[in-house]
Amino acid sequence: MTGPDDRGARRIPVAAGTGQAVALPAGAHVAIIAEEGPQVADLWAFASADMGEFLSTEHTRSCLTRLSPRVGDAFHTNRRRPILTVVSDTSPGCHDLLLSACDAARYRLLGHVGPHRSCVDNLHEALAELGLRPPELPSPVNIFENVALGPDGTLEIQPPKVEAGQAITLCAEIDAILVVSACPMDIVPTNGADLRPKGLCLAVSMDRPA
Repeated sequence: MTGPDDRGARRIPVAAGTGQAVALPAGAHVAIIAEEGPQVADLWAFASADMGEFLSTEHTRSCLTRLSPRVGDAFHTNRRRPILTVVSDTSPGCHDLLLSACDAARYRLLGHVGPHRSCVDNLHEALAELGLRPPELPSPVNIFENVALGPDGTLEIQPPKVEAGQAITLCAEIDAILVVSACPMDIVPTNGADLRPKGLCLAVSMDRPA
């Protein structure tokens, strides 16, 4: 169920292991809130006018020349245009621009047998609710994900540093379709040492703050 919070933002819960899509006009703000504690939010954004333009982690890394965004940084599209800007971040600021979204093959490689929810499923299902399909599968921004880079170049997924109630707030620079997946990973510590997927909340304000 959605509803306004006491600052006038519309709150949209994202249940553990599921995804939500929302249309954002340019200038709108969205806060991604880790209400229950350590939990990764896979984030995608597509230009409303042409979904062939989308948030690109590789172009963002090139434009920012770093691996994790800071307040004031913009995520860029595959056409090198800003699509979302980080306007505030009450988390430790640990976000990943390297790893792909989990999918059925990822769970099989980890030894899981049978069906399993995935962020790729959540992306397709959330967009389908709006009657949309992604033209391709971009890599997500893994909000709150803690990926350690070793001196020998190895990557290690560690429990997120984000705590309950902390959030990152983004501003849409162009009209965009935003998709957020509350990652369902429960095999490696993507979502915490407890290996428990948790819910998230989106707080959406359609106007720039005065």
